[in-house]
This record gives sequence, C-alpha cells and structure tokens, in this order.
Amino acid sequence: MMAVMTLSCNKDDVITSSLPPQIILDSETGIYTIKQGRELVIAPSYKNSEGGEFEWTMYGEVIGTSPSLRFCNDNTGEYFIQLKVSAQGGTASEEVRVDVIDLEIPAVSIAASKQQILATGSTIKLSATVKETSLTTGIVWKVNGTQTGTGNEFTFTASEPGKFTIEATAQNEDGSHTDSIVIDVLNPEDMPLKWEFDKTEYHTVAGRKLKISPVTENSDNTIVYSWKIGGSSEEAGNNRYFVFVGETPGEYSVQASATVYKGESKVVVSHEFKIAVYSEDTFFRAPTAASMSDWNKVYEYTPAPGQFINELKTGGFDNTQTTPEAAVAYAEKRMLEKDSKGNPSPNWVSLGGFGGYIIVGFDHSITNSGSYDFGILGNSFNGSSEPGIVWVMQDENGNSLPDDTWYELAGSETGKEGTVQDYAVTYYRPTAPNMPVQWSDNLGNSGEIDYLKQFHRQEYYYPLWIKEDSYTLKGTCIKARNYDASGNGSYWVNTSYEWGYADNWSSIDRLTNEDNANADANANYFKISNAIDFECKPVNLKHIDFIKVQVGVNAKSGWLGEISTEVFGFFDYNMIK
Repeated sequence: MMAVMTLSCNKDDVITSSLPPQIILDSETGIYTIKQGRELVIAPSYKNSEGGEFEWTMYGEVIGTSPSLRFCNDNTGEYFIQLKVSAQGGTASEEVRVDVIDLEIPAVSIAASKQQILATGSTIKLSATVKETSLTTGIVWKVNGTQTGTGNEFTFTASEPGKFTIEATAQNEDGSHTDSIVIDVLNPEDMPLKWEFDKTEYHTVAGRKLKISPVTENSDNTIVYSWKIGGSSEEAGNNRYFVFVGETPGEYSVQASATVYKGESKVVVSHEFKIAVYSEDTFFRAPTAASMSDWNKVYEYTPAPGQFINELKTGGFDNTQTTPEAAVAYAEKRMLEKDSKGNPSPNWVSLGGFGGYIIVGFDHSITNSGSYDFGILGNSFNGSSEPGIVWVMQDENGNSLPDDTWYELAGSETGKEGTVQDYAVTYYRPTAPNMPVQWSDNLGNSGEIDYLKQFHRQEYYYPLWIKEDSYTLKGTCIKARNYDASGNGSYWVNTSYEWGYADNWSSIDRLTNEDNANADANANYFKISNAIDFECKPVNLKHIDFIKVQVGVNAKSGWLGEISTEVFGFFDYNMIK
C-alpha cells in the first residue's frame, strides 16, 4: 500500500506540505445569542488559512467576505450562517446559529388610581413593581419632571395646591418604561364632598335590620349627617350610615344629607332611598318533584387576580372570557362537566386571591332545617385548606335575582381577634404582561399576587373581562394559618379551620373522616341557622335562595402562590340526606 503526499519546494529548497485550513469558532457550541437590534461580532481563529478567501452566507446569500462577521437583526428568531474558508491546502466550512432574542425592556406599574384628589397637608405612600428581568433595573420617581426619589416606594406630600404628575420610571441597559398618576391637590375648603351609594332602592323583610352604607366618602370629621324617614322633620340618625327597620310590610322612603360648612357657605349632598319591606314567606319557593338538589345557575363570577385566572391549561380558560357573561358561562361549564360515561364530574373554579367570589342559585328555596342544609364542594385535604366565607340571601323581592341582602354564615373565626369585617382590597391592572398584580387594602397595607412563571405563564392574572384598571373586592377576612414547614420555602402548609368555611379540611362540617389525598371534590356542609347580620347577631332565616362564596384569607404560601378558594359545585343537602 502506498502513501501519497503532496509536496512542494520553496525558494530555500525546504520540502513542505500544504495542509487544509481549520476554523476554530469563538463559541464552543457554535451557537451565539444576541438581542434584537444589537451587533454581534463572530470572530473565529484559523489555521493554514494564509492567503485564503472567506465567505459567509445565510439563506444562500453572501453576507460577508472577511475573517470575522458583524451581524445585526431587528427580528427575533434563529439564523443559520455558513462559513467557508478556501486556501492553498483546500477548503473548510462550519455552520453557526445565531439566536436573536427580545430586548428585556423593563415594565413598571404604580399601585394606585390614575386620577386622585388630595387635600393640602396630606400624604400618600406609593409603591411600584417592575417586571422581572435578568438585568439590573432601577426605579426613578419624578414629580412634574423633577427627580424626587429612587427605589420601589415613594411618599408624596401635598404641601401646596396644584396638579402634580408623579412618574415612576424603570430603566436598565435595554431601555426604560414609565407609569404615572395625576394628583390634584386642593385646599381643604375646596375639597369636593363625596358621599356615594351603590343603589337607591333596597328590599328587606319585616323586622330585620337593613344597613344603608356609602361606598365612597370623605373622612372629614366636620361633615354633618342627617337621616329622616318618610319626609318627617324628625331626625332618625346622624351617622355616615343608617340602620333601617321596617316593622310591617310596605313601601318606605328615607331621606339623607351630608353637609359641610365652608365659611359662610355650605355644601350639601342629598340622597333619597326607596325601601320595600316584605313578609318573609312571600316569595318562598317550595321544592317540587321536578326540583334538582344541585345548583341551577351561576349569577356572577368575579374572582380576584390569581395564578389560575385566564390560565389556558388546568384553569380551562380559552381567552374568550372577555365579558362578565362569558366568565359566568365558563364557571357553569366547568361545574357541569361529565365523565366519558356521561356521569357528573364537576371541575373546580378558582376564586383567585382575597375577596374573589361566585354566586349561584337554585330552582327552589332551601329550607332552614335547624341542622346542615346545604353543601359546597371544594378540594381541601390535610395540610391544604383555602377557606371561603359563605354568604346566603333570600329573594326578598321575588325578582329571581341576587340583589337583596347578603348574610354571612358564622364560622369558627367569627368574632375572634384577627377577623376583620368590611375588609376591602383593591387590585391594579399591570401595565405589561407577565407581571405580578399589585394590591392595597383599606387598612393601609399593600402587596402583590405573585407571577409564577414556572407554573402558570398566561400573560395576565388580572381577569380579562374586567375592563377597569382597578377593582375593589370586599368581605370578611380571617387570620391566615399558613406556614413554611420546611424553614427553607420548599414545603408550605395551609392549616385548616375548625368549621364554617368552604374548601376547608374541617373535622366537623365535612361529615366524614375519609382521607382526600388526591385532592378530589369533597363537601363542607352548612347550616342556614348560622346566618348573622352586620352586627354578628343571628338573623333566623327560614330559607335561602342564593349562595355566595368569597375567598376569606389574604395570604400567599411561597411557590404555591396565593391562597385561593376553589369550588366544584353546590347542593341542597335537605333533598338527599
């Protein structure tokens, strides 16, 4: 066997061989990453390439003829580039891949209403959050264009009247983004008088207490309130709210005014309310042979933001839930699902963070038996309780709508330290996708519903069908019992409560000792006799027509996310026990 060599003789009569060129990439993988619009220089090293020719091609087009290549593209994607080197000893080639990725331009959100009014001398504490990036990002605050602070929080003092634009700008090496609010600062005497109610017509039952309370108001101690019944000249109350009791059925009217004196003038806001009082049995609907034990209609589904809201996989959304009606249809469909054999197999509906709720009704009235009257299906198990406050309502005016008075069902936490009635949380729409949802409450606290990108990657946890940039959810809040059992954040426990809550691993009102390790649907049972009014006093309802479940805890458990009540369905226990 013969070995063949290519020989050449140089001018010094030294015999050498012409070796083929070699390409040594400056990337071990041959893969380069660059952000859109940025320039990348690919600069391999070479052997045996003296006097050679270089050719870089992409999609069959020559894009370079130098040993190195300068590459830039505004469009994200994968780009495959071929490099060929031709020299005396032959030809060498390599393929490289360039991944053009998005810029990590920050996004910032201020947790506050976009338009506000403050009186001189008052302060407001603002907080901002930034969309997570791999880059170091800072926040700069400006008031009317002048930098006044840095960091996630900023306190604005209304020292003088005027219009103030407050901006929070997040900036990193890839760019910047600004969110802003506008505050009108007025002298105290120029502040508008706010005393607003969500309705002017009420319904109640003879002998029951009805609380008429404003939804928006000033906190000015100088306001003088006056309530009168039926055009009477006699004062019936002088508080910001009014408790009405109609002893006999009939139509009543209540006149109310709030007055602020400003020097020699005064500002008055007046309201008139119509109250219809009925006998309790007037619109009772007795069950018939055709009545179903299960719920028959979802009237409203308004969750708080949460990891399962708008979620396309386990959450069951499909991005068509852009109206309240579509959200209701989604909830009904989930809880009416069947298995392959056509048997009922309800799926869960998440209520998001604190205050999220669902309202259902039945084709008949559920009677107060004095014992357990109805059940609510959740998916609690030992170590995982996400308690929902249960509310009930009679169709007091007989219009088949849940527009009458809600009564809370007392639970084990009613009246305890740490339980807060009339608790309210306002949620703010993020300014960009894939961001946490900020919130503030009526106790001066604030926080976030975390964005859990490792589990739920839908763009927004804020419900798609809520068009306002913020919304407020109210209800009773009980003290959280969750804790980190591992000490390192890896294992969280959501401890149960004794009794009285939906989606709660109760040893009392689950009426079973059966283990539920698979987190299947299992029921908590409830007594109508536990209904209480706003004073936490028994109401003694003879029956109910509507049920509402409201998330009762404002807390989160690390990587598990927010505590969120789940419901699968509702049923009249009196019909099946």
